Amino acid sequence: MTTPDPATATPSDEPALLRIEGPIATITLNRPDAFNSINLSIAKKLEQLGAEVEANDDIRVLVIEGEGRAFSAGGDLQTIGAAAEADTIAPVVGELLKHYHAFIETLRRMPKIVLSSVHGSAAGAGMGLAFVTDLCISADTARFTPAYAKIGVSPDGGSTVGMVGTVGTRRSLQIFLAEDSFTAQQAYDWGLVARVVPAVELKAATRELAHRLAQNPPAAIAGTKSLIYQAAVTPTKQQLDAEEAKIIDAMHTEDFRAAVKKFTSKSK
Repeated sequence: MTTPDPATATPSDEPALLRIEGPIATITLNRPDAFNSINLSIAKKLEQLGAEVEANDDIRVLVIEGEGRAFSAGGDLQTIGAAAEADTIAPVVGELLKHYHAFIETLRRMPKIVLSSVHGSAAGAGMGLAFVTDLCISADTARFTPAYAKIGVSPDGGSTVGMVGTVGTRRSLQIFLAEDSFTAQQAYDWGLVARVVPAVELKAATRELAHRLAQNPPAAIAGTKSLIYQAAVTPTKQQLDAEEAKIIDAMHTEDFRAAVKKFTSKSK
């Protein structure tokens, strides 16, 4: 295992940690005593770390994981409950979501593959984070809990962004309004999870998948991600023009020239 560069290491009392190993970055949610629930401190830290990863051209894959027994329990109900008691919901939750949603926007925008690695519980905004990433790998013991309807609210934290594009409107309504929780296998069957592995193998399997993804050249990753996300909302002619532009851009890279040279030399 590569030793992290001291410049990329973060003190262990930080609410989220960043580790960079070659082309793979890992953000670890680091509030294990609170099941990695999202409060203002972690939201601000995630926004900061997301921007750092986006700006680093050497990174091709970002892994998001949780420390402790859970991936993330979602929004911090102590913070939200206190705001409700003080009648300060709008400013408190608005400030929290301003930073957290900026992080989610960065994940979707960055020209890198984002992989969530889920164990334990992923609830509310934690479930949303698991599925707003480009791909999700899950322990077979993980459970996903929508949680929103139970407390009388609608989804946030990118939950509908990642869900509806994958499973459609009817399944999304079922998940958010009729499911108490669901298993990793159900999430796999619905297309929300790319791979389910035994819990003891999750870290190794995540690393293996991250390395597999990182083998793709940056232009291929960036172009593919951009095209995939815009395909559902773009007219056919505009999408075809975008495909033309992206593939020509990629063909101007040394990665493409080297790959073609390797392929053609084998066929002679």
